[in-house]
Amino acid sequence: MLKAIIFDFDGLVIDTEMPDFTSWQEIYQEHNVTFALTDWLPLVGTGPSTSPFNPYDYLEEKSGKSFNREALRMQRMKRHHELIASQPVLPGVEALIRQAKEKGLLLAVASSSTRAWVTGHLKERNLLHYFDAIACGDEVKHAKPQPDVYQSALTQLGVQPHEAIALEDSLNGMRAARAAGIFCVVIPNELTRHFDFSGASLQLNSLTELSLEHIHTLIANIETMTLESH
Repeated sequence: MLKAIIFDFDGLVIDTEMPDFTSWQEIYQEHNVTFALTDWLPLVGTGPSTSPFNPYDYLEEKSGKSFNREALRMQRMKRHHELIASQPVLPGVEALIRQAKEKGLLLAVASSSTRAWVTGHLKERNLLHYFDAIACGDEVKHAKPQPDVYQSALTQLGVQPHEAIALEDSLNGMRAARAAGIFCVVIPNELTRHFDFSGASLQLNSLTELSLEHIHTLIANIETMTLESH
């Protein structure tokens, strides 16, 4: 029986990922350096400590200049927050949260971002009180694509992997959920639609497609898979 839904945060609940890329792209443009989307994609869905690409290093390499990184960081973060402030909760998120709560399901967030980042944005949009657990990248040993944040969310909720579904938008997030043994529904966003999600349990275009009736179907699928595995 399905007991919990675990949400990713960045790019799934709120589109923080395109503003993140845009804020960096604007800085690169100031220094006459091209910053392509293909350079940024490896960072999507990872924690800061696991990012395979360092935008500060790349900017200095391509521009041939050294920068005050702290000043650059402050400038970029200010712009990033300006862009995010105008971002609404993504379509279907609030409706699904309400439907899940009406059915008595537990809700969690499993994110590679920091707790302060996740809870701050959820609180600003009056969503924080809906969640029974928050698992973040700064509280586990390994961020996504490792399963640590999902395992933490399961532990906090007191449910088993087969009793939950994960909602993700990134390849690393999908890998983390699947590594934790959780049925993963992928909803790609403007950035992550470039990835191959063939490993997902289910892929949708929008969370508006995941209705309460659809959740009933997922419950049946999970129960069937569980019985077949025993």
